[in-house]
Amino acid sequence: MIFASMSDSTVTVHRPGEGSERQRVAPHLFLAFECARPTAQSARCSLEGVDEVVIGRGAERSAERAMQSGRCVLTLRVADPSMSHTHARLTRGLGHWIVEDAGSKNGTLVNGARAGRVRVDDGDLITLGYTLFLFRAALTVHGDHPEFVDAGERTRSPGMATLLPALERDLARLARIAPSTVTVMIRGETGTGKEILARAVHGLSRRPGEFVAINCGALTETLIESELFGHKKGAFSGATDDTLGLVRAAHGGTLLLDEIGDLPPASQSAFLRVLQEHEVIAVGSTRPVPVDLRVVSATHRDLEDLVARGRFRADLLARVSGFRLDLPPLRERREDLGLLVAHLLERITGEPDACGTTFTEAAARALFRHDWPHNIRELEKVLSAAVVLAAGQPIDVPHLGPAVAGAPVAPAPGEEDAQLRARLVELLSQHEGNISAVARAMGKARMQIHRWMRRFGIGPDEFRKL
Repeated sequence: MIFASMSDSTVTVHRPGEGSERQRVAPHLFLAFECARPTAQSARCSLEGVDEVVIGRGAERSAERAMQSGRCVLTLRVADPSMSHTHARLTRGLGHWIVEDAGSKNGTLVNGARAGRVRVDDGDLITLGYTLFLFRAALTVHGDHPEFVDAGERTRSPGMATLLPALERDLARLARIAPSTVTVMIRGETGTGKEILARAVHGLSRRPGEFVAINCGALTETLIESELFGHKKGAFSGATDDTLGLVRAAHGGTLLLDEIGDLPPASQSAFLRVLQEHEVIAVGSTRPVPVDLRVVSATHRDLEDLVARGRFRADLLARVSGFRLDLPPLRERREDLGLLVAHLLERITGEPDACGTTFTEAAARALFRHDWPHNIRELEKVLSAAVVLAAGQPIDVPHLGPAVAGAPVAPAPGEEDAQLRARLVELLSQHEGNISAVARAMGKARMQIHRWMRRFGIGPDEFRKL
């Protein structure tokens, strides 16, 4: 990867007390997915201070800023042979961005519809060749935000990997917390990767003991104390030997209390004592045994609500919430989808390059349009089945299963509206914003052209030459 940078004159707002951690919003372009190289991972480009982005084919992935005629131009190169050398341009206008095909051989698509020159909005998916880009109009950033980040050049565990600036900031804080003994609470929907993140915390802690995960919702109510804290031989019927219990098994290491909100009230009290006294008492014993634990908790439930309803101890919540991190659902981190696919494919196939697995452009768009109600867990199952069904051929839409294959691959208004918008923008560009000429070309009344322009948020001035 090649990256050259330059200083620009972007004005940022300094808020009192923020110093170098000043907060602002900035547009971004994500190199979200390479269909021919799905394990290449993703990249993030800040468009802060940029006037124009030129995107095209190169020998390797690169990003370079330069001043041209008083304008800041960012040139992005992708090793995609199906792209033209200069494939498309993304230009900043008055409060919006315009993508324009630069006479490429294979064309430019916006949300699956062919586009000559079209305005791009937040969340739009731009396809150039067999590479997908995701445009975000305003992401919150802090301090000295990097201009270009290539996830493929990072050596982070899957649990700590992200290109989302806000999540990246939270994970950086977690990494600093990891070597300490501060308790960690990870909150998020089922399947968002809470246990994977907990394992990453254990790895960063460098603790010599084991990582032990306890599914609090799966503990048997009659033997929960014994399972957690161990028991002495003869403590109850069936106790034929002494056992350590799960808590002592994590001595010197990390204990994950998965779905801690399902922990019964009696066990909450017992566990609170473990955290306060750093010792356990096995069932049938009166002698406490010291334990050295790093405790990480995970839940998809609202523990504050459980406390308010008297179903979870407030003092236990305070003890396990030394540092809190919320993992967003997959539908809210589409910027990370390509990164996650890369990690999962390598794990599924057991090969660094996923045995040459590739995707069709339609299949890739289907991945980005699906809501992923079951999050990363669902993504892994879909990819596992697709790799088998494709049998060495490019993964196509039918290989993704009915839930994903049935997802709309066009923008929310529908494929027909997307094509209409693209045609309208093409004619407005051709006729330099002349509404009457566009109406004649489409065989419609001028009033209908105005209605369509209002619907799609298009203004004629952006097409008129100065």
